[in-house]
Amino acid sequence: MPRAPALFISHGAPTFALEPGLLGPRLTDIGERLANAMAIVVVSPHWQTGGIRVTGAATPGTIHDFGGFPPPLYALTYPSLGSPGLACETASLLIDAGFVAIVDPERGYDHGAWVPLRYLRPDADIPVIQVSMPHNLDTAGALRLGKALAPLREQGVVVVGSGSLTHNLYEVRRAGENAAYASDFAAWSRRAVLERNTDALLDYRRLAPSAIRAHPTEEHYLPLLVAAGAAGNDTPTAIDGGITYGVLSMDSYAWGL
Repeated sequence: MPRAPALFISHGAPTFALEPGLLGPRLTDIGERLANAMAIVVVSPHWQTGGIRVTGAATPGTIHDFGGFPPPLYALTYPSLGSPGLACETASLLIDAGFVAIVDPERGYDHGAWVPLRYLRPDADIPVIQVSMPHNLDTAGALRLGKALAPLREQGVVVVGSGSLTHNLYEVRRAGENAAYASDFAAWSRRAVLERNTDALLDYRRLAPSAIRAHPTEEHYLPLLVAAGAAGNDTPTAIDGGITYGVLSMDSYAWGL
């Protein structure tokens, strides 16, 4: 079984499910290369818990964890199978790595998982489990979480960190030019990722331009560290996603493709 890739995907706003923009078709192109994957494991900031929980349902539901969006968005589902056995194995790996982890037999997929998966594997034909983020996760913990998930790749399991390369919802705009600070922060992150400068990524809030403005809270940046931790020494590839709503960088990354 060839080693599966690790991915960081910017899922942007929930409307990404209806507005593919630049990133949607690029995720679909990547997804076509995942046809032989055994499963997909997704870490999303929209499920934060005390300790870590792993979805253990055989058929997880689709959670519409947002409000005030167009009605068609609430009709979308992602009916992939879960994998109770993989959920148990994943929880064991996390426990071995020093995390507190349990299997949640009822939880479904939040939009941080199912929205990008609708592009990555639109037929929902690969089993998916989701891993929560601890409330107290920091950059070092996110990297360690990714490293704990890395052995799954040897079994053909794709590891996905789903977040947003920039995420300042206070400044979302419907029209006008893209914010320069969002572009600058995305460019800095790209250099750090492609140069494999993990130390810089860990200390991004001090080193990156406008880091606090790009991420008033950091839960949407941490999945990048999860993916980088799962990537090991694999070569990163940048996936251009552009910027939506003036401030949400959709740039994403792949390792091991």
